Amino acid sequence: MFLFTAVETLQRSLAQATQTTAADTVLVVYRQNRFCPATSRLPEYYANEIRGISGVREVIPVQIVVNNCGASLDVITFRGVPEALLLSFAPEIQLITGSLDDWAKRDDGALLGEVFAARRGLKAGDKFDAAGVTITVAGVIRSPFVQDNNVAYVKLPFLQQASRAGLGVVTQFNVRVHHADDLTGVAQAIDDRFKSDEQPTDTRPEKAFFAETASELIELIRFTRWLGFGAVLAVAALVANALLLIVRGRVKENAVLRTLGYPGRAIGCLVVSEGGLLGLVGGVLGVGVAIVFLRWQSFTFGNEGQTLAVRPDGSVALIGISAALVLGLLASFWPAWQTMTQSIVKNLRS
Repeated sequence: MFLFTAVETLQRSLAQATQTTAADTVLVVYRQNRFCPATSRLPEYYANEIRGISGVREVIPVQIVVNNCGASLDVITFRGVPEALLLSFAPEIQLITGSLDDWAKRDDGALLGEVFAARRGLKAGDKFDAAGVTITVAGVIRSPFVQDNNVAYVKLPFLQQASRAGLGVVTQFNVRVHHADDLTGVAQAIDDRFKSDEQPTDTRPEKAFFAETASELIELIRFTRWLGFGAVLAVAALVANALLLIVRGRVKENAVLRTLGYPGRAIGCLVVSEGGLLGLVGGVLGVGVAIVFLRWQSFTFGNEGQTLAVRPDGSVALIGISAALVLGLLASFWPAWQTMTQSIVKNLRS
């Protein structure tokens, strides 16, 4: 059940990061035929031209710096955004510790996502260095979007200089449209506008962008569902085997109960309830340990600048415990049938 919970958490985290919903209104404008942030370089003045396209509500230039573009379990991501547009870029963030004023006052100030901070053991006032960028933690933030919880937000000019990208050059533009129905039309209009320029663009919905750039990571995670199936089969086999051993060890006791007038179905129900209890207790223990372990480790998968946090939630716990209970009940049917059909006389002679 520990393994099943870990796999289910991976699958749900992936679904949240890649499945588009009607509430998604963000496009990512990237350099055409580029994937790693270090190779995507777009002029910052593109933002003014994008704002003039029909259907565009807001444009935010973003500089991204990562310590590793390849698939990794420990990716450090810096996001540089204009100071005045931080809350527009990530309106859902909540400050847990620290101060937004400290972030505004310091050129090297950074707001860390809570998962990032927990993984590195950082708090407000600490200094941190990675990928050639040295920052001072001004605060720790929390967001309902997993990507925001795994990055460090800094000012755009600071990150442009620290990463030697140069002022006036950014990695991408995040474009918000008025309605989800406008995503396709606006994306096509942006790419048509810059297709003849020196730096052509490739524009996609945010979640589609993640799904394409992190395709290797996604294939790896999708493969783990076979481990989940294996865990389910193992639970059923182990519970069934344990109950068969119990039934064979209680042959005489069950025969005495039958002799005293207990019907076979009552004894069968005792076996089924024992199987359900065995699955439930094992499920609670396995799921509980898995959740504690995953929250303690704060695993983050990354690939080509995109991050995926592996964070279990209440629904994963409910699915795991329910699955263990159902598997325990199903696995107990055959041992219960054997108990019900055994001969009383033969069992008393055993």
